[in-house]
Amino acid sequence: MITSTTNPQPADFADVRATNLAVVLRFVREHAPCSRADIAASTGLNKATVSSLVADLIDRRLVRETGLTENRVGRPATMLVLDGSPYAAIGVEINVDYVTAVAVDLSGERLLSWRRSFPGATSTVSQAVAAVAALVRRVTGRMAKEERQVLGLTVGVPGLVGTDGTVLIAPNLGWRDADLAGDLAKALRDPGFAVQIDNDANLAALAEYRFGSQAGTANLVYLTGEIGVGAGIVMDGRLRRGGRGYSGEIGHIQLDPLGAECRCGRLGCLEAVAGIGAVLQHAALSPAEVEIELEEVVRLARADERRTLDLLTSVGHHLGKGVSVLANLLNPEVVILGGYYVPLAPWLLPAVAEEMRGRTIAPEAGGCRVVASTLGYDAAALGGAARVLDSVDSGRLPSVS
Repeated sequence: MITSTTNPQPADFADVRATNLAVVLRFVREHAPCSRADIAASTGLNKATVSSLVADLIDRRLVRETGLTENRVGRPATMLVLDGSPYAAIGVEINVDYVTAVAVDLSGERLLSWRRSFPGATSTVSQAVAAVAALVRRVTGRMAKEERQVLGLTVGVPGLVGTDGTVLIAPNLGWRDADLAGDLAKALRDPGFAVQIDNDANLAALAEYRFGSQAGTANLVYLTGEIGVGAGIVMDGRLRRGGRGYSGEIGHIQLDPLGAECRCGRLGCLEAVAGIGAVLQHAALSPAEVEIELEEVVRLARADERRTLDLLTSVGHHLGKGVSVLANLLNPEVVILGGYYVPLAPWLLPAVAEEMRGRTIAPEAGGCRVVASTLGYDAAALGGAARVLDSVDSGRLPSVS
């Protein structure tokens, strides 16, 4: 597991103690079991300061002592490990056909993962808020029974999200200028923890960077494989949002000016020709039951049904065109196909690779690999919880109870 992308370091300013608490907490997360002397030697903090900071973290039940080790020169040392058992971080994803909630503890262990069918494409913002609030209340209720304090909630949506939590536009949900953060906080009746909203692809990229099979890869891109196609971009170990937070809308790059109409109103967008909706439409299947219909596509592909194989090859080539743009522009080390692309990956990836070979300027596509995600359908929700953990790593620590 890889931790915060914010890289806190010892600093000399007003909140120096909070910053240094975060430094120590992160060190323990990455190097446990470790001693106070290990922390002092690696961070540059003096031993007295480290002892004080560790005592504070123990009081907050973020770190605990785990006994002595004698496998070192000198006196045995008391070892430290991450605790965090009284805490939970919650992530939620709203999508066209489902709502997912994930809760994790401070170490990133999943405490629960719930997925509910939800008609997002035909629901109003207020209906979505009510559905999410009901699900979050159930999650917080479960956490309360386990005597865990919720540290925060992040909700992912497939659309452009402003820095204030407003969803400016979510074409596949039919939303415009939705104050999702404010409405949800009201529906939860000021829950006592922060409510944040983010783009689903951004959150999925955070989850991949922190928990996925490519964890720690400093330059990665995650492609959502839902009805919509978005990109979450991690460059140099940091999530890249762009000037106003609107980066990653690769699904609306036009590939075919005469192509199918996209939900954004334009023609031939990547999403319209290579999204899961396009797969189902060309297979004459209903997008209302995506998972069930995709199982049929997979069954036919495994049976070498020619029409299905041709369809997936065509979609893979369109997808490869979009990935080639990413490879040429950003030179990521890896592009990760997520969501509904995952079960189709065995048939998509060869066509993607072939397209990249012919369209990328750098030799061997600049070293860019394309792989399928291993995080499942709740990557964005898991990333929502990861964003809460990142805030803890950055110094927003729970108070002493």
